[in-house]
Amino acid sequence: MNFEQARFNMVEQQVRPWEVLDPRVLELLEKTHREDFVPVRYRKMAFADFAVPLDHDQSMMKPVVEGRLLQSLELKEDETVLEIGTGSGFITACLAQMAKRVVSVDIHEQFTTEAEAKLKDKDIHNVELETGDAMSGWQPEQAHDVLVVTGSVDDVPDHFRGWVNPGGRMFVVCGDAPAMEAKLLTKLNATEWREESLFETDLPRLINAGKAPEFEF
Repeated sequence: MNFEQARFNMVEQQVRPWEVLDPRVLELLEKTHREDFVPVRYRKMAFADFAVPLDHDQSMMKPVVEGRLLQSLELKEDETVLEIGTGSGFITACLAQMAKRVVSVDIHEQFTTEAEAKLKDKDIHNVELETGDAMSGWQPEQAHDVLVVTGSVDDVPDHFRGWVNPGGRMFVVCGDAPAMEAKLLTKLNATEWREESLFETDLPRLINAGKAPEFEF
């Protein structure tokens, strides 16, 4: 299989037509070897328009969603990013090449360990990987300019909002399957946010981010 051609086709035939026109993002997706981040058994499907399954009932975002995510953030080289949900490490690698520093946390130690090896192999060293539950107990050492949530939530947890610096942004997918809403939230000041609806999609729930059970009387 010609991975170079397949990657080019993914960018030109899937990502670009889905309104991803930022040249930085298109170049990034074309040069970052997505096939090295998918499980070996799915390597030949690394560029297909579907969510590649991962262990622990997780999956990678479709390439078109990854493109829209990266474009919406308008990352600057001096910004820091907090990623909730490392997963395959592919989005982590992309964010690291656009920003000053990335902190990525995942509840599964396997994902953290595997991503560390992949990023080291790609000579990407501005990433700090941690294992923890961002929904309960885990806390970043500081707030960040950008927060990226790679699993869906019913609604944005209040503590996530506290992890974003004033003027910063948050990418998050909210709602219920099959029609969830990808949003970009911009923190105007300590209490006010601007919310922009980006597109509809469907992502696995962030672990422990499900709705609380309803009591019956």
